[in-house]
Parts: sequence; structure tokens; C-alpha cells
Amino acid sequence: MEDPITTPSNGVGPLLEKFSGVRRIAVLRGGGLGDLIYTYPALNAVKNAYPDATISVLGTPVHAAVVAATEGPVDDVEMLPVARGVHDGPRNGERFGDDAADVAAQEAFFEAMRAREFDVAFQMHGGGRFSNPFLLRLGARHTVGTRTRDAKPLERNLDYVYYQNESDRWLEVAGLAGVPGVISPPVRPKAEHQQNIVGLRDPQRSSLVVLHPGATDPRRRWPASYFAGAAAGLATEGAQVLIVGDRSEKALAQEVAELAIRQVPAADQNAVRSVAGELDIGDLAALLADASVMLASDSGPRHLAQALGTPTVGIFWVGNVLNAGPRGRSLHRIRMSWVTHCPRCGADVTQVGWTAPHCGHDDTLIEGIAVADVVQDVLDLTATSLLLRGR
Repeated sequence: MEDPITTPSNGVGPLLEKFSGVRRIAVLRGGGLGDLIYTYPALNAVKNAYPDATISVLGTPVHAAVVAATEGPVDDVEMLPVARGVHDGPRNGERFGDDAADVAAQEAFFEAMRAREFDVAFQMHGGGRFSNPFLLRLGARHTVGTRTRDAKPLERNLDYVYYQNESDRWLEVAGLAGVPGVISPPVRPKAEHQQNIVGLRDPQRSSLVVLHPGATDPRRRWPASYFAGAAAGLATEGAQVLIVGDRSEKALAQEVAELAIRQVPAADQNAVRSVAGELDIGDLAALLADASVMLASDSGPRHLAQALGTPTVGIFWVGNVLNAGPRGRSLHRIRMSWVTHCPRCGADVTQVGWTAPHCGHDDTLIEGIAVADVVQDVLDLTATSLLLRGR
């Protein structure tokens, strides 16, 4: 039996018939900060289409922190147990969610989730090889999500094609549940976090640029010396530059700050500072919301800045642009590397993580992007940002 199509499209894909009697919705989404932000346009649309339903994300601690610190479409976050391909444990070659303790935790999790009696469960976590069997164990009345040909089918399925804009992918999945696309409102940090960052802003500087030099995949990182050159150039132009990152990125952020300070006149040296490891996720959101521009490689904080409505300059590898790049260019600029082979061994990197194994080298793929071009993009968007905010 074919799925009933009531409207040709929700703007991305087919719009199927809505489910009836929906009160409780689960959304499976593991991963990091950016992974949750990708789903927000779809989750805003789901909330709009099913206004009487609660939305529970089955996610990770960083997701819970974002939801607690901001206003958004998610009502609560349930912590995923360690489970292979959904929420892997420590990557030491021994534990990916299959040992006895993990299996016991999974059983307790599924028992608790079945007791919540979800009406609809969305799989927004990859191709479904592991995530679809996981989702089906929730016992929801209806299941919707993506699947590769070797994945277990759900009630309504979207073929998973790796190179697709992630936000569009999940909007397309939402359409299978009868959810029309809507204009997604900006995420807003809660008032207490806005108060926490008041002292960080230097009113004597003409603008505030927040810079994040990190990325989970080292191949997506622009070199620290390049970020430092950009920070120095922006400080010389009158900007305050605050470098952010989590605790694991403190050394990297401090390296960028120190390299930048060496390149600017004495009068501008106080304009560059690292606050990496000093902000919780809510304070980071408040800082990004207050920024004139965010400068970063393809990373979670850049995606958060975009969701907050802050202009961004992103330094991307071409494959990541297809999946994670912003679609508009008036508020967001992309500097893109077209490298398609590993700089060290020549392996095709366009299929790594999908149909081919990692070659084992983590050399950056975005080194060829020029500092001067990035600085000019930030200055251009700073002028746009200040105009829009009436500063």
C-alpha cells in the first residue's frame, strides 16, 4: 500500500497524511552540538504541526544542556544508553555498546521509553542500520525516518543519500509525518545566560567577533596560525575577538590568542582573548547571540551561531558544505576547499566515512584558504550585522 500524499510537497519533499491523536513524540538524535542544531528546523515544523504534543529528544548530555539553556521546540531530553551505532562508548576498540552492562542499560532504557507510550518516533540519526532497530524497540505507534537499503524499514521511510543538506534531510523526514515546512525562528538564550556574559563585551571596540578554531574532525580545522592571522587582522580593524572552545580546546584557543597578540600593535593587544573552557553552553549561546560575526571551521558552535541568527563566516571542506553549509549568503559566507584527496597519501576523501575506510591521515583539507579572504568576509558581514542591529 502506498503512503497517502495529501499535498505535493512541504518545500523539500512529499507531504504525507498527518497521524491522528499525537500527544507524545520521540526524536532519536545522537551526536554532538551541531547534530542537534541540524534537526531544529524540522522540530520547529513538527511542533507547529502537532501543537498539543510534547517533543522528547533521545540524545546526549550536550543536547540536554542546549535545551535547558535556550528557548526552542524540544520539551525534554532523555539520555541515550551506550548502543552500537547510536551512542557509542569509548572508542578503545573494546566497547561500543555490546558488553553486558551496556545491554542491561539498554533494556532499562527501552522499558522506560515504552512506558511513555510515544505516538510517533522519528529517526533522525543516519542511515538506520543500527538506529532503525533501536527506534523500533521504543514501541511507538508510528515510526518515521531514513534508511539505507540494508537497514530495517520503518512505517514511513526516506531513502538515505549521504550527500544531502542535513537540515533539509530532516525537514523531508518530517514531511513524511504530514509536517509542512515553516520558517524556523532563531534559538534564544535564556535571560540568566545573557546576564552572565555582560562583562565579556568591550564597549570600546567597534564590533565583536567570536572565533572558534576547533572541529571534531582534525581534517576540518583551519591551521591555528591562520586563525591567529585573521584575529590579528580583525583586531587591527577595531574588532574585539573572543576565542571560544570547550575544555579540551583550551590549549588550541590559547595558542591562537598568543600568536595573534604577537601580530598586533600594543594598543590592540587587549582586544584578543581566549575564553575557551570558561563558558557553559548557555553562556556560549548568549555570547554568540551578542556577536557581530562568528568565524569558525565547520563545527558545532558555528551551527549554533547560525541557529541564533548571528552572521557567520565558515571555513569548509567541499563535502561538508553539501551536508552542513548554510544555504543563504547574505548573512553567511563560506570559504570552501575543493581538495578531494588526502594531501599525504592521495586517497579519495569524498567517500571516507561512507563507502570507504579512513586512510588513517588527519591532515587538514582546508589549508589552502587564504587569511585575507576570510578577514574581508568578516568585515563585510560586520557592516551588515551592525546595520541590521542599528549599531
